[in-house]
Amino acid sequence: MEKFTTLEGVAAPMRIINIDTDRIIPKQYLKTIKRTGLGKGLFSEMRYNDDGSENPEFILNQPAYRNAKILVVGDNFGCGSSREHAPWALADFGIRCVISTSFADIFFNNCAKNGILAIVVSPEDLEKLFQDAERGANATLTIDLAAQTIKGPDGGTLHFDIDEGRKHNLLNGLDEIGLTLDQKAAAIEAYEAKLAQREWA
Repeated sequence: MEKFTTLEGVAAPMRIINIDTDRIIPKQYLKTIKRTGLGKGLFSEMRYNDDGSENPEFILNQPAYRNAKILVVGDNFGCGSSREHAPWALADFGIRCVISTSFADIFFNNCAKNGILAIVVSPEDLEKLFQDAERGANATLTIDLAAQTIKGPDGGTLHFDIDEGRKHNLLNGLDEIGLTLDQKAAAIEAYEAKLAQREWA
């Protein structure tokens, strides 16, 4: 998993509450178990018209936000079904950080397992970030995970809280398997060596 240390990039504002995982990646894209290629389906029902052409009104189709790395979104983002394809699609598009006042629990955990930093902020701080994001491509945000800060385009800084275990894993690029190998590799190797010496009937 790619390490998350600092991220500087354009933030796309989506002032919509209760965006569920089916809106993030609709069901027709769930036939694959590959983590790549899903970016094309991200928000497809909002992003494309019925004829397949781009909806120019959708935020990620606008020139200022086509290369957004951060989403600033409304309350309860990622609700609905537990599909892991949702963070896969975000990551494949290039989104590394999502900021909201709240997330659905399963989506929140799936983000961390896939290298995406989901940040919870107060409604007041979210409004400040919306205002920054709405300024377009010249107003980038800088996320510093080690310092747990979000720096705005004018130098203002917000602090965010994060579980220490989640922070450690993201900083070091460790998913659950990587964490196990990182912490238990010696014990696993010793156990495997012991098994190899055992005589089986």
